[in-house]
Amino acid sequence: MDLTALLTSQVMGFALVFARLGSVLVFMPGFGEAFIPVRHRLALAVVIAAALYPATPVQAMIFEAPLALLPVLAIEVMIGIWIGLTARILLIAVQFAGYQVGIVAGLSNAFAPSIGSFEGSTLLATSLLLAGVALIFATDLHHLIIAALLMSYDVFAPGVIIPGDMAQQVVRAASQSFYLGIMIAAPFYVMGLVLNVGLGLANRMMPTLPVFFVAAPLLICSGLFVLVLAAPAMLRTWLVEFSTWLGVLSF
Repeated sequence: MDLTALLTSQVMGFALVFARLGSVLVFMPGFGEAFIPVRHRLALAVVIAAALYPATPVQAMIFEAPLALLPVLAIEVMIGIWIGLTARILLIAVQFAGYQVGIVAGLSNAFAPSIGSFEGSTLLATSLLLAGVALIFATDLHHLIIAALLMSYDVFAPGVIIPGDMAQQVVRAASQSFYLGIMIAAPFYVMGLVLNVGLGLANRMMPTLPVFFVAAPLLICSGLFVLVLAAPAMLRTWLVEFSTWLGVLSF
């Protein structure tokens, strides 16, 4: 192989790696957040792709013409989007749990800047989302993310796509995310049920009791107190689930 053909094959191989990894990092929690400038995400994708390219099986692929690269490039982009979106669906569980906590604690009208997946996100949902993203880097989970990017070539060979299995995995990811969001917010459902039943009984015994004025501060204070106690376990549960998925890229 002459030098020109070698350089051409290397450039096309790097383009394939960048197509997959760049698509992943657009949506991957911690790397693809909306408040991170696009050019910074692009530069990070180029650096990671250049670092992982020698370890991928893509460099062994040889294309006779640049046009032969296009179908494989499209498949790599689809695989990258699938990996990133599945990870993003799992992150939604944290924001969904925070949204439910805000409703139970009477803080559903305390809005915050929308940086996640819900428009009109509540303050508690945004706080839990930021905490989850921060813990990805605080616990060195971003190293596992980069390892999962390299492992994705064992799960999906370059240029090979399995639409049926990928669609099934997205459905399972949505189901698992919903279940996880409900599970980590469960203490607040119990708290809300106990407090509202208690206030209802108190109102029956004392009809003149201004329940609304008593309930609002009681629910808010109780919700914040339970959140302080439960937040570490909530985020730990999500981190374990997310790291488990990164290890196998399937449910």
